[in-house]
Order: sequence, then C-alpha cells, then structure tokens
Amino acid sequence: MRLPLRLFPSLPAPVRTASSVPAGKLNFVPACSTADGRSLELLQDFVSRSRRLFVVTGAGLSTESGIPDYRSEGVGLYARTDRRPMQHTEFTRSAKSRQRYWARNFVGWPQFSSHPPNCAHRALRSWEEKGKLHWLVTQNVDALHSKAGQTRITELHGCAHRVTCLGCGSITAREELQRRFVSLNPDWSAQAGAVAPDGDVFLEDEQVLTFRVPSCERCGGILKPEVTFFGDTVAKATVQFVQERLAEADAVLVIGSSLQVYSGYRVLLAASDKKMPIAILNIGPTRADHLAELKVRGRCGEVLRQELLSC
Repeated sequence: MRLPLRLFPSLPAPVRTASSVPAGKLNFVPACSTADGRSLELLQDFVSRSRRLFVVTGAGLSTESGIPDYRSEGVGLYARTDRRPMQHTEFTRSAKSRQRYWARNFVGWPQFSSHPPNCAHRALRSWEEKGKLHWLVTQNVDALHSKAGQTRITELHGCAHRVTCLGCGSITAREELQRRFVSLNPDWSAQAGAVAPDGDVFLEDEQVLTFRVPSCERCGGILKPEVTFFGDTVAKATVQFVQERLAEADAVLVIGSSLQVYSGYRVLLAASDKKMPIAILNIGPTRADHLAELKVRGRCGEVLRQELLSC
C-alpha cells in the first residue's frame, strides 16, 4: 500500500519549552495530575524492551497543540456543546449539508492548518529516527505527525489537509481548495463560534445560505475531505496494511486515545490475540485498559518529553 500523499516538507523541531502544553492551549487538555515516577520507569522499561514498537495515537496527542477532541471530560466537544460531527451519509446525500460543512471548514481552516506539532509528536519522530519505532498508526486527521517529520505512518482516518473527489477519486491539497473558496466567495463573511475538532467552527445555518462550494475541476464531482466521517468505514486495504505492520512488531503502545472508535480498538484486539505486550498512555480510561499490562495516566507531552523516553 502506498504511503499517504505528502503535502508538507519536514519541519525543524521547535525549541523545547518548560511545559508540554503551549500557553493559552490548556483549555482543551483535561485536568490531570503528573504521572508518578514509578509509572514513568515502567513505561521506560516497556519501550526499552521493544525492538519493533507499534504505536497507536489519538486526539489526546493533539489537544496539547490546541486542537480540541470529542470525548475528553469537561473540555471535549461532547462536553462543551450539543453539536455532533458530520455523518458520512448526511454529507454525501445533502447539498445543503455539504454547503454548511464547507462554509464552517473554510472559516476554521486558517487556524486549524497552522497548529504546530508538540513535543510528543517530536519525541515519536525521534524514536523513528533512532530505529525504535517500527510503525505508527494515528486516528488523527490533523497532519501533525507529518509536520513533525514522521514517515513510517498510516493515517487511519485520512487527513484533513487532502481533498478527494467522490466522482473520479482525484486527490488535491486542501490549501488549493481554500483558494478556490476565496475566489468563489469574495464578499462572503461570517462570525465564527466555537472551534470544533476537525478543522471547522460553528456557524448558524442562515450564515451559510449564500456560501458557494466548488466542484471537482476534473469531472465536476463532489469534493470531500479525505477523512473517514462518522458512519463510514476505513478502507479494507488500509486495514490490511495496518495488520501487516502489526504482525511485524513486538509490542504496542497506545498514546492519547480512548479507543472508543472501533477502527482503532480492533488493532488492540488483534495485538492481544497475538499475545503482544500492550501499554497505554492516556489521561482517562480507554476501551482497551483490560488488555494492557501497563497503564500510565498523564499528559502525552509531559511523559514523552522525559529525557529517557524522548532521547
């Protein structure tokens, strides 16, 4: 299986700061005490024993870059609002739903696309460079792993920085679509509400009535972000590729995911069936806690930036 289309150059690692969470971005990270020393020692030992580590990452990694998630207690989308993410069938069947989605995404894109990777992303890139990390599967669609320079990666749910045509299947950069939006809507503006996890903001329905959405330049088909919307399934080829990489690994580490979405959880079920050692780093409970030999509660960045884990 081909690796995802690369739309980013490798970016230099920013200077490490005293906190794993940049100033002003704590509001999307759930309250959490610092991981205890014994847990860090056990995690260090787990990582050290592995020669072909398989890593699964989730939204808890990106909250420390200022991107909200869905499920975190008190700060996730479900806790903050009664809004729910776009469903696959709604997007494909309704032109009005697509208009609303793309208008919201258009307003939110400049901020969403500018989020930088944090020290946890950089630590994982360092593991890859040193030969420790065999493969990384992320459930995130924000491209922060790619921005950090990660190459041995599968974006399980796609990437919001790419756009696909539902007609001809062509792939283009989301940044190019932003330019087309500007050209089609030179006088359109809207007052944005709260930020949502997948690159959009909340707008009232009446704000989007005049927003114009372009079609595919090649075939006139419907344009959709190359992400797996809720209610859709991950492509069989992607699932098979992930299973093949898992079979080559000797241990699994989950970082920043509750694993409530089955596409991620089944990776852990497969690892358990293979009797592979499993460790989990996450602030809250996960769907696979009962499968893990080690569970560490803490912020991803604060744990991974520890010298013995990130070097």
